[in-house]
Amino acid sequence: MCEKIKMNIHINPADMKYIDSCVDILQNSDLGKAYFSDYEKAADMLTYAVGQKNVYVALDENEKCLGFIYYMTNGVFGSYPYLHIVAVKEEYRSCGIGKQLIKYFEDNASVSSSTKYFLTVDDFNPRAKKLYENLGYKCVGELPDFYKKGINCYLMMKRRG
Repeated sequence: MCEKIKMNIHINPADMKYIDSCVDILQNSDLGKAYFSDYEKAADMLTYAVGQKNVYVALDENEKCLGFIYYMTNGVFGSYPYLHIVAVKEEYRSCGIGKQLIKYFEDNASVSSSTKYFLTVDDFNPRAKKLYENLGYKCVGELPDFYKKGINCYLMMKRRG
């Protein structure tokens, strides 16, 4: 299944028709379970982000949403690209879709003067942290109770080029 999927996905800007799919994918992830268990909160956040043109979806050949990224071009210190969320539909995890989405972020989020990429990953998600490390991201700081009390967050950075 993974080989067929990996070869046939394309990444496009999200529009409103993908909100429900993205909310479902998010709510069925560890990140979503920790922060976005309320459907309306997740839908409102993603609706805003889609309106800002900050969400991109990974689609199969039938236009089914398999995952998404939400990033901001100047999200860190008003100068550096920040990957806010990457989420992949549960049955397609470990198929390389997350890597493709992150590559899309790195290829498209930079302004010409940007030399670094940033993201955060929570301490309850060591699998995601390992993925980011394998892609060249390094932990540059720990943020205790950053988004939610009791959850530590790691700030990760990758140099461009």
